[in-house]
Amino acid sequence: MAEINGVLGVIDSADLGFTLMHEHILSVDWSMRQAFSDWVNRETLIEEATGELRAAQQCGVRTIVDVTPINLGRDIHLLREVAARAQVQIIAATGLYCFEALWLRGWEVDRLVEFLIRDVESGIQGTDSKAGIIKAATESSVTPLNRKSLQVAARLHLATGLPITTHTSAEHRTGLAQQDVFEEEGVDLGRVVIGHCGDTDDIAYLEEILQRGSTIGMDRFGLDIVLPTEKRVSTIAALCRRGWAERMVLSHDACCFLDWYPKEVIRAAVPNWRFRYIPEDVLPALREAGVGEEEIHTMTVANPARILGS
Repeated sequence: MAEINGVLGVIDSADLGFTLMHEHILSVDWSMRQAFSDWVNRETLIEEATGELRAAQQCGVRTIVDVTPINLGRDIHLLREVAARAQVQIIAATGLYCFEALWLRGWEVDRLVEFLIRDVESGIQGTDSKAGIIKAATESSVTPLNRKSLQVAARLHLATGLPITTHTSAEHRTGLAQQDVFEEEGVDLGRVVIGHCGDTDDIAYLEEILQRGSTIGMDRFGLDIVLPTEKRVSTIAALCRRGWAERMVLSHDACCFLDWYPKEVIRAAVPNWRFRYIPEDVLPALREAGVGEEEIHTMTVANPARILGS
């Protein structure tokens, strides 16, 4: 068994249980939060997040991997409090999102790694909570600045052994471009989860990624405005029939608080975007589509333990 960094201490990989591999408690702009004290109602958010996690726990979820990177509003103090109140295991991330930030331009990759490695070796934001996974992100293309952030993730992985998980645009096939950069940096692609692959039913594209050794994140359940649940389910079922269950993980990419739109707009647009949607609705749909219990266990329990614990 392997030890995994959780926000409240070390977790044995055998104790992860049903794990959602790509979620967010809070995704928010720190500048707005610092400028306006009511941008985030912290206590209300903690109460709502605790309720959502407890509801997911009652459906069998035991661990949440919060993949919020440093520059997407990661707040380790809030994550610790939610984990303690909900009594749900939370694993936090380090890494950088794909914003084309001006401050990234003048920094060498290895100098940035020197900063981020503290999240793994010393603790995040002055706490003893250490990162358990590395986040990287690419949107429509790998720009020079984006390449730099991917290289940071790759070299941080090589220095710490933590797995990498990513945000991609399936529409632009950027999962393959990420694999190219990681491979150039010497990363074993078997230690990488290429995220948001569930946004497409292009089996050929997904198998290109899988054949290079990575796991794919079928991790946006509830975002039917991108791709309906029925197509997401049928894609997973088809890949299981082709023998790929051991290279898929499931999640929602859901946020208890996301400041990209007002809360009421998000709730109206994606009413099923919540941590319990997979156990309540998706797993029954997968069973109906012919996915077996062993394959479901593999995608929700065994694969997360392998990825996080290896």
